[in-house]
Amino acid sequence: MDIYNETTVTQFILIGLSDLPAVRYPLFVVFAIIYQVTLVGNGAILLAIGTEKKLHTPMYYFLANLSLLDIFCPSTTVPKMLENLLTENHSISFIGCALQLYFLVALVGTEVFLLSVMAYDRYVAICFPLRYTLIITKVRCVQLTVGTWTAGFLNSLLHTVSTFRLSFCKYNLVNQYYCDIPPVVALSCSSTYVAEMLILVEAGILGISAFLVTFISYFYIISTVLKIQSVEGKRKAFSAYASHLLVICLFGGTMIFTYVRPYSSHHSPGIDRLISMLYGIVTPMLNPMIYSLRNTEVKGAVRRVLCHRTYLLQV
Repeated sequence: MDIYNETTVTQFILIGLSDLPAVRYPLFVVFAIIYQVTLVGNGAILLAIGTEKKLHTPMYYFLANLSLLDIFCPSTTVPKMLENLLTENHSISFIGCALQLYFLVALVGTEVFLLSVMAYDRYVAICFPLRYTLIITKVRCVQLTVGTWTAGFLNSLLHTVSTFRLSFCKYNLVNQYYCDIPPVVALSCSSTYVAEMLILVEAGILGISAFLVTFISYFYIISTVLKIQSVEGKRKAFSAYASHLLVICLFGGTMIFTYVRPYSSHHSPGIDRLISMLYGIVTPMLNPMIYSLRNTEVKGAVRRVLCHRTYLLQV
């Protein structure tokens, strides 16, 4: 399937799952179910927050943005992956690959920044409860949200331009089930040093800064929770924030493994694919359950919305 052209490559071949032909139909069913669960779960959260007035607070405003990202992010890769599994047509045009890479990196980057903003929001709520409404105002919420989306998309624009300014003159087999920076850069027939250093330096600085904000916020949150006298109060607090930290560690760890290292270094393609599925497919499905559906207010709002829709359908 390799397409050779002495001057340029006009399309890429996504070979990420082509080495599993015997199980492509079971994989299609599994990923289709995961994708549907992701859409329904995050859609339910958006509907509940949008229709329930008491959820119109900064915390749930950020959660709504997270659910929106968890719908968009897998939607950039999963439909094409499902098409590849069903039809065995693994090709994607040069422009299509660039657009897929741009939106994927933009949405993933935005989620990284949003998670740090959410951690800061919880830090203010737990450590400065009396000043919370003065610090996290509606205007501040909008500013922080616009800032995260803008930073994510500008960061992606820089990486996309840097990646596709490289020369691709022979190999077009992308060793992944979607177009991403490391496997596309690895195909270039020109020097990739600048592109790889850009990933390491720029993405490293922004990503590590975001995760530092997140973990410093949770450090102070945990310190405050430890001062709670009630054992039951400590248990509930740790139960709530431990799940948040689990998602952050899972998402952050896989992101660092994927991007903050040169792709030309020793690596296992199978491990790369597994890691990318964790943050690109599995985490968006888990986020509604971990961040929202464990919340009593959100569960009640979702239940009321579903009951209301069922009643309307019966009428």
